[in-house]
Amino acid sequence: MKIIPAIDLIDGKCVRLSQGDYDTKKVYNEKPLEVAKQFENIGITNLHLVDLDGAKARHIVNHGVLKAIADNTHLDIDFGGGIKSNADIELAFASGAKQVTAGTIAVKNKSLFMTWLEHYTAKKIILGADVKDGNIAIQGWRSKTEVTIWAFLDYYVKQGVEYVICTDISKDGMLSGSSMELYADILKKYPQIKLIASGGVSTISEVEELSKMGLYGSIIGKAIYENRISLEELSEFISN
Repeated sequence: MKIIPAIDLIDGKCVRLSQGDYDTKKVYNEKPLEVAKQFENIGITNLHLVDLDGAKARHIVNHGVLKAIADNTHLDIDFGGGIKSNADIELAFASGAKQVTAGTIAVKNKSLFMTWLEHYTAKKIILGADVKDGNIAIQGWRSKTEVTIWAFLDYYVKQGVEYVICTDISKDGMLSGSSMELYADILKKYPQIKLIASGGVSTISEVEELSKMGLYGSIIGKAIYENRISLEELSEFISN
């Protein structure tokens, strides 16, 4: 299982929120490139970079940070937040993203999402499935839809989606544990997808448990920044 640290960006700084609430913002580092290099130095190969300003503004804002990290590390970056148009997705890839995560657009504009899936291929487009009380949430988690997680996945797995990031919003940033039951159910129903778990990871033992489930990857954010999981522990996990 790939360990995928998260860097969430507001005003070009590395921050974390709780349950997607912008009022809970906590700045952890004003230099995201330094953080990314720390991850790379312990053997991390992937990075989840989220433009929270972009999610709010509905267009990419922090593409400069994306470019700086892409130009100065060898990390494979998946980038999300504010990708709502062809210009946005072109900018993301031009700035160095290896993959793009799209969630809101997959709900609001299925035809555009499908155009991206066909043009860039399923290797480069990650479906963002953000879940709140069993339904998909969009626009930086500020709006809950009537679309269930199962209807959402059913539709897009049939369309050929390969990568899925599933975030249980109730868990995100709370350090209260992952939604292992939900991930297990998804893997059972859709064994063909590369499922990336996100939200709530709080200990290295939990990372080990997630790994045994057969997940493609696990995104870890606040647990790293709050020193619940050390870089040394992650390094040992990766080397094993």
